[in-house]
Amino acid sequence: MWPYPRILAHRGGGTLAPENTFAGLRCGMRHGFRAVEFDVMLARDGVPVLMHDPALGRTVRGSGSVFEHDAADLAHMDAGSWFGPGHAGEPVPLFGAFAAFCKAHGVWMNIEIKPAPGYELETGAAVARLTAELFADEIAAVDSARLPLLSSFSDVALAAAQANAPGLPRACLISTLDGDWERRARALGAVAIHTNHLHLTPTLAQAVKARGFGLFCYTVNDPARAAELLSWGVDAFCTDRIDLIAPDFV
Repeated sequence: MWPYPRILAHRGGGTLAPENTFAGLRCGMRHGFRAVEFDVMLARDGVPVLMHDPALGRTVRGSGSVFEHDAADLAHMDAGSWFGPGHAGEPVPLFGAFAAFCKAHGVWMNIEIKPAPGYELETGAAVARLTAELFADEIAAVDSARLPLLSSFSDVALAAAQANAPGLPRACLISTLDGDWERRARALGAVAIHTNHLHLTPTLAQAVKARGFGLFCYTVNDPARAAELLSWGVDAFCTDRIDLIAPDFV
């Protein structure tokens, strides 16, 4: 069973705003989205921040790696100019503030734990602990539909999340579903499988659903493809094209 929203804005605002920023989140909200996917990794001081790339330079002006800077320093870096001059000075969000904003505004979160190489355990633990603190009441009430979903390509990060916040649901990110996907998911107590839609087939989709897992796809930007995937039994997906695929897409 999938108790969560069906259509998520990828990294906040998809292609319409700088990724993993408050500007992106607000853009998605203006388009009606109340469900979002975003990436989290650790700064040098162990504080989680929204970031996809371990190295600075693509979306954030600067040099070196995320884990070579404290969170306060990253929060003063420019994460918007790469997208366009109208977003110059857009800061790197601290995860705690971003998650609290989402919760306060009724935005459901798929939180991808995106550890920099070598920081898998620490990142999974830190993100899970902070999320569990924010959603302590919902965890106590076993209110699954209101709980965010932690996902990751890293089994180490997900295991650390499981150990530090067992009450939070987890999903395995697996690009291509090979013969080992179910064992990995069971070992991590995952409730869902998140996979690249380009590698999914109707047979694989049916297998995931038959084994009791939720099935989520990334990143679906064509409405015809979205409709096809939903017809296969896919429960949900994220999209960059929030201008083409509305949150109530069926």
